[in-house]
Parts: sequence; C-alpha cells; structure tokens
Amino acid sequence: MRQQATTPRVVVSRRGAQRLKDGHVWVYRSDVLSADEIGPGALVEIADERGTVLGTASYSTASQIAIRLLSREPIDDIEGLFRRRLQDAFAYRKLVVRDTDAYRLVFSEADYLPGLIIDKYNDVLSFQVLTQAMDAEPVRRILLSELSMLNPAAIIERVEPRIRQLEQLPVRTSGLLQGEKTSTVFTMNGVKFHFDALEGQKTGAFLDQRENYAAATQYARGEALDVFCYQGGFALHLAERCSSVTGVDSSRPALEMADRNGKLNGREIEWIEGNAFDLLHDYAAAGRQYDVIVLDPPAFAKTKKSLPTALRGYKELNLRALKMLRPGGFLVSCSCSYHVSQGKFLEVIRAAGQDVHKNLRLLENRGPAKDHPNLLNVPETAYLKCAIINVSR
Repeated sequence: MRQQATTPRVVVSRRGAQRLKDGHVWVYRSDVLSADEIGPGALVEIADERGTVLGTASYSTASQIAIRLLSREPIDDIEGLFRRRLQDAFAYRKLVVRDTDAYRLVFSEADYLPGLIIDKYNDVLSFQVLTQAMDAEPVRRILLSELSMLNPAAIIERVEPRIRQLEQLPVRTSGLLQGEKTSTVFTMNGVKFHFDALEGQKTGAFLDQRENYAAATQYARGEALDVFCYQGGFALHLAERCSSVTGVDSSRPALEMADRNGKLNGREIEWIEGNAFDLLHDYAAAGRQYDVIVLDPPAFAKTKKSLPTALRGYKELNLRALKMLRPGGFLVSCSCSYHVSQGKFLEVIRAAGQDVHKNLRLLENRGPAKDHPNLLNVPETAYLKCAIINVSR
C-alpha cells in the first residue's frame, strides 16, 4: 500500500457510498465518479458526492474492484496497521484451529487484509498476492518480516499469472523466498498429506474443507465413493472407517499425489482417472451402490451469468449420486461457487431427491473451516457449502 504525503481523494456514486455504509468493503469501478491522479495500489480517501468522508482504502488502477476499504477512519501509520492486522490474524488462528498443523493464516478481506492469502503447511508458509496494494515493496518487506517471526523452514510465494495480468502487476514466478524447503508432510485430523509448495491448485491444498473432512468421517461406513477427489482429502478420511473407498478425478497429477498420500497413511484406496459426470452416469446405469458418496466439484458458477447452467450441473451430479446410494446411505455434497447461495444449493439437492423419489434428511449444513472466516457484511467470503444428507430407508 503506497501512502502519499497527501492522501488523494476518490469520489464515489450514491450506490457505491451506500454499499460502504451497508458494511461492504468493495466499490466497483463503475461507481467511481472522480479520482485524482492515483498510482497503482495507493492509499486513498473515499468520499461521497456531498464530500462526506467514508473511510480509507487501497486503490487499483486495473481491477473492476477499484476500491478495497481498509478503515472507516483516517490511517496515519499504514505500515503499523498492516503489521497489527497480520499479528491479529495469526492470534485468531491460535484460538480456533485444532487437530492440524496446516491452516489458512490470512484470508484476504476476512482478515481485513484485502488481496493477501497466507497458508501454513506444517513448517512451510505459502502466500499469494492478488492486488496492487499488497504487491507494493514496503508491504512485501513487512510481510516477509512478520512471517519470518513464525520461524518457518521456508517461505514460498505462489503466483497466478492470470491474476497478475488482470491487476497489471509485474511478472513474477512462483518460488522460494526464504529457506530451502519446498515440500513437507502435514497432518489434518490425524491424516497425513504430502505437500509440494510449487505444485497443485490454490496455495497447495484445500484447507477450507478440513473440518468437513472430520464431519464426514462420523458417517463413514461400508463402501464409499469420493468424486472430484483431488489429492484424496475426503477419501483418506473415509478410509479410516469404510470397508472400501474409491476416489475419482480427471487430473492424473492430482491422483498421483492422492496415491502417495494413501501410501503415506497405509490406506488401500482405488483411484480412477475419469470424467465425473460420465462415470456417475455409467455407474448408475450399471446399478452400482454405495453407502457414502462425496461430491466436491470445482466452482461451476464463476460468474452470475453462468448460474443457471451451474445449477443444472449440480442437480445432475446430485441426482446421479442419489440413485447410487443404498437406503440409509449418506451424501456429502459440496459447492464452492459463491454465486450459488446456500438456499439455492439445498433446493437443488431437494429437487434431485424428489426426482429419484428419495426422502432426504439434512444432518449438517456446513461451511468452510474456522480459519476461513465469513464476514457477514461481505457475502463473497461465504463461498463454500457442504451438506451432509441421509437418504431415508
């Protein structure tokens, strides 16, 4: 965050001002009425059309989210504020994280550090920068200084080239910034996982499902099918109690890591490379039956426009899975599409159950793990849904 001698002012529309007054922290470029000459990632004062100051924010010259509010008050010491918020985020995790040495340390807006993601995998820290403000050199220096205080074996930056291109950030490559270690083994709920800091999706693994893995294990029994299994998160947890587990994913590298994770835990799991929709169709047609089925697909609705198509996709997946569940079986159905609300998601599952003439009991209606907090005034932080359903006999 670049702080200038005189903080420049950005005037926002009535709609943008109301959005901030309602508690949100974003203002879109379409609601920016006027802005002084402002550099990328600069600290700015936000005002409405009447001149009322609404707070202090970081400014992006490239993103459609032009303004990300940092404080509703003036900021005199931005570097001190950044350090305090990092330390507060670390302290929060000490309060809420259990049964793991891998968790999210900083979750962007949810930790009042918009555009910054930090994950801890045992002794390795992995971070990702998503905005111009967080990519400023003073911020990066503070970040590395605070992360070093945690005494990690290594600090690694994960880069998403597409995001940097959209934010008009200089080209960087993923790599080691401190230490020499790029891989480790971490544990969630007593299950061990390999972690390669420079491979895989996001910053390396799906830590937001950690508490849902444990919840699903409570219902594990008999034969289980984990669809979109990625590196085996649900499958490895279910294998503790199930007589057999099959994991399905279209990514060979993900399945190779899942197999390594299975061997690390001494679990015998069948891994199948294939298209989930085709496999479920074929298995349902063949009369295959399971006691537990997990559906954890990637986001189907990445934009609001794609919502109708996404809902059809979720319904098809859930319908096929419900056909394959034995009476008394359990469906663990997930969605990480923000645009699919919790209500819409449950309605899709209900409709799928109705179509296959099965009565469904909602046992648990879950979200992400507590290290991925949800700000009630920023609905975009409430993206993950996990419904645990019992199919009545």
